[in-house]
Amino acid sequence: MSASASSSQPSPSATGDRRFFGHPLGLFSLATTELWERFSYYGMRAILLLFLTAELAESGLGLDTALGQSLVAIYGTGVYLLTIVGGWIADRIIGGRRAVFYGGVIIAAGHVSLALPGGAFSFLGIVLVAIGTGLLKANVSAMVGELYTREDPRRQSAFSIFYLFINLGSFFSPLVVGAVRAMFGFHAGFLVAAIGMGIALIVFVAGRGTLAGAGDDIPNPIGREEIPAVLRMIGVILLAVAALAGLATLLSGGWGLGTMVDTLSYLAFVAPVAAFAIMYRSPKVTPAERKRLLAYIPLFVAAMLFWMIFEQAATTMTTFAAERTELSLFGLAIAPEMFQSINPLAIIVLSPVFAWLWLKTNDRPAVPYKFALGLGLAGVSFLILAGGAWLAADAQAPALLLVTVYVVQTLGELCLSPVGLAATTLLAPKAFRGQAMGLWFLAPAAGTAITAQVVQVTDGASDTAYFGWTGVVAIVFAAALFLLGPWVRRLIHEADRAEGVHTSGD
Repeated sequence: MSASASSSQPSPSATGDRRFFGHPLGLFSLATTELWERFSYYGMRAILLLFLTAELAESGLGLDTALGQSLVAIYGTGVYLLTIVGGWIADRIIGGRRAVFYGGVIIAAGHVSLALPGGAFSFLGIVLVAIGTGLLKANVSAMVGELYTREDPRRQSAFSIFYLFINLGSFFSPLVVGAVRAMFGFHAGFLVAAIGMGIALIVFVAGRGTLAGAGDDIPNPIGREEIPAVLRMIGVILLAVAALAGLATLLSGGWGLGTMVDTLSYLAFVAPVAAFAIMYRSPKVTPAERKRLLAYIPLFVAAMLFWMIFEQAATTMTTFAAERTELSLFGLAIAPEMFQSINPLAIIVLSPVFAWLWLKTNDRPAVPYKFALGLGLAGVSFLILAGGAWLAADAQAPALLLVTVYVVQTLGELCLSPVGLAATTLLAPKAFRGQAMGLWFLAPAAGTAITAQVVQVTDGASDTAYFGWTGVVAIVFAAALFLLGPWVRRLIHEADRAEGVHTSGD
């Protein structure tokens, strides 16, 4: 998100450093830090819904399943919204390195709080992990970019290595935390997540000397003359949040956990609309750039719906794994949270295949069709799950059903997520280049907010109906985007021709 940070020039010691497989040793420090941070995050997320909905006698909080799913979904919304705040704080106040360190400390404190018995500690821990992740998530990626010049051919390879480390941490965490949870209980599982974050902090601090100053600078510090304007902006944001909270309270008839879910949902829906409006109306945006923004809108909607389905790994799919699935695979007993390791494993295996495929096809099909394919595959995954639930009837579904669903979703992710990152940087107005990644993070924020609302209004619906209709909606929107593909490409081509550049529509 903190794209402006990554544009600063790395020091000569970073550009000449090839100690880590031809890359700066700082890449190893940052990638290992992110590996352990993702280990802690996905380990905690893997058991969070099970903890919230488990009976008090099992050391859970005893929440209703629909409310628990809403809370986990809105927790994801909060993380993505706070990522934008974390990028802004790093860019304008404390710099990337301090943001990563402070974020890690807050995350570790959150996991420790979750490891303590008592509902108050649990909710405090959830809030702390969300805040800390918001500070850390985007800024550690920006620091990777700072290790390289824009012309350095190693940059793309560096992020591929970084992405591999992320998925290694994501793969192992549900397996380890799930096993510990099964043997010693939920609080022991959260403690394992805390230990993982502690290791991340140790690696990050110990590796500071390898970073060659990456993250030390504040790219766009707030000047003394800007303070009143910044305070006004913060005041407007707080007033908007208060107004949304008041609306949620009015509609629900009182304040409670459900009202908090609704407030964050409304915020996640309003934020991208406001961001698009601000960019489109800005005098700093050229007519050609406005065309690109219009072209980006259907891509954003597709991404939002994709993440709505994909992020249900921590909510409805975890419930299906725990309640409707045979917890054995090839004769081995498995915990329900362990299914969440399938996606990162599939990413590790399939990423090179997709990289080869796009190379062989000259990066075809064009961007909107890749988005449509990704969303369509997400919809198909839920149709498969609905069909499996229908065939199982009142019996338990085979574990291979969920394995198949996760693999199909991973195929969709590889069509949409990396392409979306590239498209965002290509279609963003120059004046908003740094904030454009924040807009991309608003897609999963809005998607998880949709889930938080839908699981409440569909409480009591059968798995076949819920997953089936969600899949149908996704496929309908995917078909609509496919039909809009020529329009999207035409707008991008027209913008490129107006600026006298080679077309970026493909």
